[in-house]
Amino acid sequence: MLRYDAGEVITAMATPFNEKREVDYSSLEKLARHLVDNGSDTILVAGTTGESPTLTHEEEFEIFYTVKSAVCGSAKLIFSAGSNSTRTAVDVTKKMSEIGVDALLSVVPYYNKPNQQGLIEHFGAIARATDLPIIIYNIPSRTGISMTPQTMAFLAKEYSNIVGVKQSFGDMDTVSEIVELCPDDFVIYSGDDSLTLPMLSLGAHGVISVASHVVGSEIKSMIRNYKSGQVHAAKNMHKTLFPLFRKLFMAPNPIPVKAVLSKLGIMENYVRRPLFELNEIERLELFDVLNKVTESLKGME
Repeated sequence: MLRYDAGEVITAMATPFNEKREVDYSSLEKLARHLVDNGSDTILVAGTTGESPTLTHEEEFEIFYTVKSAVCGSAKLIFSAGSNSTRTAVDVTKKMSEIGVDALLSVVPYYNKPNQQGLIEHFGAIARATDLPIIIYNIPSRTGISMTPQTMAFLAKEYSNIVGVKQSFGDMDTVSEIVELCPDDFVIYSGDDSLTLPMLSLGAHGVISVASHVVGSEIKSMIRNYKSGQVHAAKNMHKTLFPLFRKLFMAPNPIPVKAVLSKLGIMENYVRRPLFELNEIERLELFDVLNKVTESLKGME
């Protein structure tokens, strides 16, 4: 049994904005209900996909309350409470512990590039500040450093509420080391849609996903098929979805997925600066891949 089970498909939720690039709370409610109806077990609020670097803390808290009200208990909620300041991360962790979130995602500190002992001190302080489950977010492409499997294992053994990792790093040997060194009840989530199936084969539980905004039920089907021994079906679904997985990262996340959600009529296509929306040629390329994947999925029914 896992220390904490947030389900197999966690969606890192985008934050809708209006033309003034203010949070569009009406579209936020619509998006939250869409995710619950289309395969998401849990919603991650105010993560990178939610453009957290440009959100104020007040906006983040209001987004959380809005999503919580919209899903009415039909999905778990994880809040992204990390920071590259240990003091700030601890303060936000304490705040979220008071308002009813199910778990926290805490990113490896970015920009200041601490060593591994610094990571132990940082996450230890966060773990001691709450009883909530904490999922480490290890994403070297954004932080500039990687938490080693040895550091992860130390934290998992030292703190029972450090329950898992979102591993956004394509080195499968590292995933194997995490599986080998960490306790059996430590949960591993793929942080990249395209790596979900490979990581499942090494013991991952599921994915913290961007593509699940669009193909959440299909991703869940892929995971369930793999776990039930229907490996060929899982492989075929991965193969079908893979072009969309890749195309949704043709530009910095969440620019492409917001373009798709706008096309689907769920929200407007606005991102906050310094991000910039896709141009017309890029949108047509993305929508062409989306249409081809959609047709392929129809052929699998």
